[in-house]
This record gives sequence, C-alpha cells and structure tokens, in this order.
Amino acid sequence: MEHAPTKRSKLLPANAYTKLNPGESYQPIVGAGDKRAEVSAWSVGLGIGMVVLWSAACIYMALKAGNGIEAAIPIAVMAIFFGKMRKTKSTILENVMVQSIGQASGVVAAGAAFVVPALYINQLKPSWWQIFLACAIGGVLGTVLIIPLRKYFVKDLHGELPFPEATAVNEILVSGEKSGKSAGRVLLASIGLGAFYDFMVETVHAWNPTMTSGTLLGKWGATMDAHRVDVRFNGLAALFGLGYIIGLRYAAIIAAGSVLAYVVMVPMVYLFGQHVPSFTYAGATYQIANMSAGEIFSAFIKPIGIGAIAVSGIIGMLRMGKIIAGSVSLGFKGLAKKSGGESDAERTQRDMHPKHVVVIQMLAALAMGVLFFVVAVGQYGTGKAALFALVGMIVGFVLSFLFTPVAAQAIAIVGTNPVSGMTLITLVIAAAVMTSVGLSGPAGMFVALVIGTAVCTALSTSGALISDFKIGYWIGSTPKNQQIWKFVGVGVAALTVAFIIPVMDHSYHFLVEGPGGKLISNTEVLPAPQANMLAAIVNGLMSNAEQPVLLYVLGGMIAILLYMAGVPMLAFALGMYLPISINLTVLAGGFVAWLVSRSGKREEVKKARAEQGNLIASGLIAGAALIGILSAVARLPEVGAPIRFLSVGVKYAYETSTSGVIKLGSVAADWYKGFGGQMISLVAFVGLAIACYLLARKGADWDMAEAAELERAEAAEAAGQAEPAVAAAAQSEPEQKTGT
Repeated sequence: MEHAPTKRSKLLPANAYTKLNPGESYQPIVGAGDKRAEVSAWSVGLGIGMVVLWSAACIYMALKAGNGIEAAIPIAVMAIFFGKMRKTKSTILENVMVQSIGQASGVVAAGAAFVVPALYINQLKPSWWQIFLACAIGGVLGTVLIIPLRKYFVKDLHGELPFPEATAVNEILVSGEKSGKSAGRVLLASIGLGAFYDFMVETVHAWNPTMTSGTLLGKWGATMDAHRVDVRFNGLAALFGLGYIIGLRYAAIIAAGSVLAYVVMVPMVYLFGQHVPSFTYAGATYQIANMSAGEIFSAFIKPIGIGAIAVSGIIGMLRMGKIIAGSVSLGFKGLAKKSGGESDAERTQRDMHPKHVVVIQMLAALAMGVLFFVVAVGQYGTGKAALFALVGMIVGFVLSFLFTPVAAQAIAIVGTNPVSGMTLITLVIAAAVMTSVGLSGPAGMFVALVIGTAVCTALSTSGALISDFKIGYWIGSTPKNQQIWKFVGVGVAALTVAFIIPVMDHSYHFLVEGPGGKLISNTEVLPAPQANMLAAIVNGLMSNAEQPVLLYVLGGMIAILLYMAGVPMLAFALGMYLPISINLTVLAGGFVAWLVSRSGKREEVKKARAEQGNLIASGLIAGAALIGILSAVARLPEVGAPIRFLSVGVKYAYETSTSGVIKLGSVAADWYKGFGGQMISLVAFVGLAIACYLLARKGADWDMAEAAELERAEAAEAAGQAEPAVAAAAQSEPEQKTGT
C-alpha cells in the first residue's frame, strides 16, 4: 500500500499496514490474553497532566495565530520518556493510554477556538460553565457517536485505509519500546527554551517583540508609512515554533497572503481612496486620507480575508465530495454490523456496552437542550424557550450524527479533518432553522454558536478518536478502556479551555475600540480568524446589522482563483486575514527549519536533524503558551496584577474608569518603543534561531548514537541466538554421518 511507512518497526507484525488475505487475521503486539498493565494511576495521572498542558498550548496558539497544533506526537514522546524514568518501566499499553487520554486536549481546544470567541466578538459573553458544557457535550457526543463505528473502520477495513496520522504516532510508541530518551530530552529542552524566551518578552518586557519598518528602516520606513506600507514582525517563540512545525512551503503561502494584503491592497486602497471625501459603508463612516495602514486593513481588507476563509472551507468540503457522499451510508453500514459488547468479545475487541453508549448519547443531547433552554428562557419565556431548546437539540444531534463518519473517514484517508467547512455548514443550517421557528437576535446567535461549538468539538473528537482506536488495534489495547477514559480527557480539556478563554478575553480582549469608538476585533493579539468568520456569518443571518457583503464576495472570488491556480486556499486566506507581524514570524520559523534540515555533510545527519523539527517546534509552542497564559493571569487586578513588579520595559499601574471600574493601565518606556528596544528584539530573535539549530544538532547526535547502540544490541542478540543453533548442528553432525 502506497501510504504505508517506508520503515516499519520490527515489533509490528508483517501485515500491520496491509490488506488481509482470505482467512488471515491480524494479531496485535500485545495479545488478548496478555494481562500487562494498561489503566493505572501512572497512565491516568500522566494522561490528565498531558491534557492540561496541551489544551493550554493548543487553545493559546489557535487564538493567537489562527492555527492549531497536533499534540498526539509530543504526548506519545513524553509518555515514553517519563515512562522510562520510572523505577518500574511503563508498559506499551500504559503509553497508549497516556496518549489516548492526552490527545483529547487538541480536539477540544480546536472545537472551542473555532467557535467560542465568536460569542465574544458578537458581544455575547458566555459564562465559564456555558463554555465548559458546550465543549464537554460536543466531546462526549463525538466519542459515543464513533464507538459503534470503531470495529468497522478499524478491523473490518484493515489495510484499506491508510491512517497517516495514526501510523506516525504508532511508530513512535512501538519504536519507543527499544529506543532511548533522546526525543524526550529534546522536547523538554525546547519547552524550557520557549518558556524562557516568551517570559522575557511577554512578562518581563526585556525587549519589544514588535519590530516595525517605520522604526528600523529610518527614512525609508518613514516613506513607507506615508504610503501606508507598514511591515511588522512579532518576535515570539510561540509563533516561531508554529512556523517551524508548519514548514517553509505553507509558511511562505501564509506570508504571501499577508504581503498581498499589507503591501499591495492596503496601499492601493489609500492611493485611490485618499482623495475621496468621507463616505459611509456597512454602517460605518470612513475618511481614508486620515486612516492608518492598520485601520484600512481592519475596515476593508480583513472582511475580504473572511470571505476567502469561508469559501475555502466550502471548496475544501466539495473537494472531499466522494468521501462525504459515501460516509453517511458507510456510517449506517458500520452501525448495522454487530458491535462487540462487554462480554461477547476478546479483550482487544471489547467496546462499551451498546446500551450504555445509547444512554450517553441521549443524555448528551438532553444536556444540550437544557443549555439552550437556560439561554432562551429569560428572553422568550418558558413555552417558546422549550420549543427553541427542542429544535436546537435535534439540529445539533442530527448534524453531529451525520458528520461524524465524514470526520472519521477523512482522518483515516487523508489525515485532514474538514471541520471548518462542516462547522460553517452547521452554523448556516442552525441559524436558518432557528430563525424559521422564531429565534433571532442575541439569544438566537448564542444558541446557533453553541450548536456550532458542540458539533465542531464532536467532529474534532470523532476524527481523532478513530485514530486512537487504530493505534490501540495495532498495539493491542482494550477499546473499552480508551472509550471510558476519553470521557475524562474531554472533561478536563473542556475545563481547561473554559478557564483560559475568559482569562485571555479579560486580559487582552477579543474586541477593542477602533476608529470612531467602534468595537473591532483585536486582530493584533487575539485574531481568532475562524471565529471572526463565523461571528460575521451568524450576525448577518440572525440580526439586521449591516455587513460588508461586497468585500466578502471579493474574498470568495480570490479563494476560487487560488483554487484554479492550485494554491492552497485556506493557508493563503488565513494570511490575508492575520496580521503580517504574525505571519512573517511564522515564515522565519519555517525558513530556519528548512536551513536546519539541510545542514550537515551526510544525508544521515541531515535527516536526523530534520526529524527533530516536530519535537523542537512542539516544545517551543508548549513552553511559550504556558508563559503566555501565566502572563495573562498576571495582568488581572483580581490576583493583584503581579506583572507590575516583573515588567521592565512597560510600566503597569491601576486605573479607575469614570464608571468606577478598576483596570490595569500600561505605559511603554521610550527606549522600549524605539530603535533600541526593537534592535535588542532582533538580536534576541536571531539568538533563538541559533539555539534551535544547536538543539537540533545535539538531538540528532543523541538520536544517531542511540540508533547505533540499538543496532549493536540487536546484532549481539541475533549472534547469541545463532551460537546455540550452530552448536546444536555441530553436535548432531557426527550422528548423521554415522547413520549414513
């Protein structure tokens, strides 16, 4: 099979990645009768710790840069690394359980980051418990909806679906049985590097991370500013790590979208619009001659990016037409198959009891309905609120049910979940249905967006869980254990997300005051592009607010042209929406990763250094994200704003507004804002790139040394097994001659 890995671990059976012949069966590494440890205090405790760590990292990056990260690989590496440090080494089944529980972090964070900020952007601030319930209900639904399909996707279709992401994680877990600790050491070192760097930037403010052409380029920069060409670079370890993991090609495509937006479109709007008198468009009044580059971008270019993102998601779904068309019937076919219960199957094929699965499905749907009722009852009364809750519950459950096999099959075939497009379709359907029964305005938008959150989280969870099931099938885990403890992982991830999103809004705000006192999206700090897109669409469908429809259409046309040209649409569209300061940093990370992968004189060395990329990037992001969240907490007056005593370049002090609200104000020092602060930042950023190169080189040396040691051990083991065989043959030879 062309999708099978070129190098398979020797522990895996020969038919692990191939179709089975008639009468042939697959036997996992750990047989059904093997009673080695699987669910233990160690595996559950470490798994929950991974959920908290990587939920924080994933939600932070999704809010900060509009891109999520895949946590499965670093979690598998950390499970192996910490497992080898125990007095009693962890078993491979315990490592699978750590990865399975921990992997809930990325999927719940993705569902939340795509939709929840849209509530804030539409000025519908949710309570923490509403965020928690929306994410938890979606995660639980995604889990119980995919359980009946597990056997069909994982066992019945063995070798027919490539499972690219599951294969990569599986190889790490299996090879970790014999490999050393080098990957874990690289990951921990990069976590420390990312945490230290962004602590100096975000908390201490030892230098100004935002480098601008207007300051660093002197007279040339002033000329560029006059023509509204404002190029910025945000030197954060988190963004650098994101570029490192994305790679040069996609980082360059994203940056190209920013160059078109900031270097071409913004100056063109100013060039042709500066002579136009003030005018009103989409409910706002503008005079372009008095607008800065950032204001022009927010008013006219960002909506074009939103339109491009929306159409890119739709085209992405249409391109998976064959998968989507066959997935629903495939799902019903899988449901028709007899699902293994608690007692009628061997351990490696034992699922939760079907009755329990159905009961949890019903309870999750009812919980969704109760949440909708609570939201609507205050505005519409008991009768109408009950109707709206019932309709919303049915819409949310049915769409989750229909899209779950789509997400699972997409992950199994191409490793990509078209969740953004499916969430967009979900919100449009939900808004249309809720409007048709009389629910509109703030309550209508709230219910539609909560439906979107639940469905988005369900799709993310189901797609990831089918990969978990496949990994467990290859290795020999108990599916029932994976399913039960996935609920715990989902709950912890939902709690983590429900804490972090309100803190980020309270510290930085999803909405900030723009020209004329109008509230606009905080693109520079919390861009959340997918959520901004969904907020605009739902607002347009469920309120009378004017929308820049023409700009959305222009963005959609750009997406179509990109598709026709063969350019990845969503990456370019994200570049058009996100600030250039973010995307140029991402590009720098991708460029350094490209340079590192080509350093070294031998191909073996180049390959080993390139393979450190995922670990270094994941560590940088995790460390920097934790510091970013702690820095946000340190800004809160409720905890005493300790950042007042840590910051050097920016001075913080309490301020009381006219309404009596105490807020934390800040004033940046002149050196921090000027040439000196930005030059220090440039030097520090170059130092970060050099540190990543040195870490990749050291990690490659460790990796190659361990590989050589493993080969020597295997050769010695093979020789030891051969010697008794040779001796036995020598002893039997005289007897054979005598017999002759």
